Amino acid sequence: MSEAAKSKRSRRRPPIGASPGTLVFPAGATRLKLIAFDKDQLVAREGVRLDELAALVRPGQVTWLEVEGLGDEAVLRGIAERFAIHPLALADIVNIGQRPKAEAYPDFELVICRQACRRAQEFDLEQVSLVFTRDAVISFHEGERDVFEPVRERLRRGTLVRTMGADYLAYALVDTLIDGYYPIVETLGAKIESLEDEVSARPTHALLGQIHRVRRELLTLVRTVHQQRDAVSALMRAGHPLVSDPVRLFLRDSFDHALQISDVLDTFREIALGMVEIYHSSVAQRTNEVIKVLTILSSIFIPLTFIVGVYGMNFEHMPELRWQYGYALTWALMLAVAGGLLWYFARAGWIDRDGE
Repeated sequence: MSEAAKSKRSRRRPPIGASPGTLVFPAGATRLKLIAFDKDQLVAREGVRLDELAALVRPGQVTWLEVEGLGDEAVLRGIAERFAIHPLALADIVNIGQRPKAEAYPDFELVICRQACRRAQEFDLEQVSLVFTRDAVISFHEGERDVFEPVRERLRRGTLVRTMGADYLAYALVDTLIDGYYPIVETLGAKIESLEDEVSARPTHALLGQIHRVRRELLTLVRTVHQQRDAVSALMRAGHPLVSDPVRLFLRDSFDHALQISDVLDTFREIALGMVEIYHSSVAQRTNEVIKVLTILSSIFIPLTFIVGVYGMNFEHMPELRWQYGYALTWALMLAVAGGLLWYFARAGWIDRDGE
């Protein structure tokens, strides 16, 4: 992840010792979009003001309020008052960096998810919070990336989501967030496959850095997907009364998707760990090859150095020094010694004669 992404992902914390429910608002504006629907009609509005909510929320319809940006304290507190959102739940929504989870409150359900966003060659995880009652869903997200357009299109087409309640709409949003991990997983799979091909052929220090970056990304994704899977599993239990039995059946499909992504990421993590071991083995093998070559050269030149050293001594009475064939004989002796040693090393398997 980039430094900006890491900074954005980090949790905003209230001061140490602050009372429960203390909010830390980021800089920026808050925009509201609203969709109200039943099986017969749908009304969509953008740029909704807080004072318009009372007129737009109608009995008998499901209301989906999208809150983009968490910087306007007055708007967020007004939404919390309008939909009776508990201060502790609002603190989890505003103070981003919460672990994915599902919590049941007396009048609503709180679901914290992470949205996977691809940014060039990196990815980021943005917190998306859902609060749903029997007839309303409020989604909060700080980032500007919109992943819920497929759900809006299903609403416009009048599919099953128009005939179900707010719990089914919340399921559809959670399912969309989980399915958004598939492109990230596919990209990581392609990157790991490429690194796996390179690590044996060219184990460079830069390649090791890429492997460690992929491992960190996988660790973050594995932890997040595991927590998101647990959140879906919690929604399927009877302790969440606002989730109807038909929607629990659909949540099993989302749980299966999260489990599938989790299994693939666990496999990728094992592969990445294996690539580090392959890298160190490849480096050690290459080092051994270099040492072997240097040892062979040293073994060949040691006797040659001895011969040259003997005949390089400046003693006056050395018979071979004045013999006319002494120079040629010395060369023949050194070549014979070098050739004999090469033959011996080849027979001993030190020299790969097949070039493999």
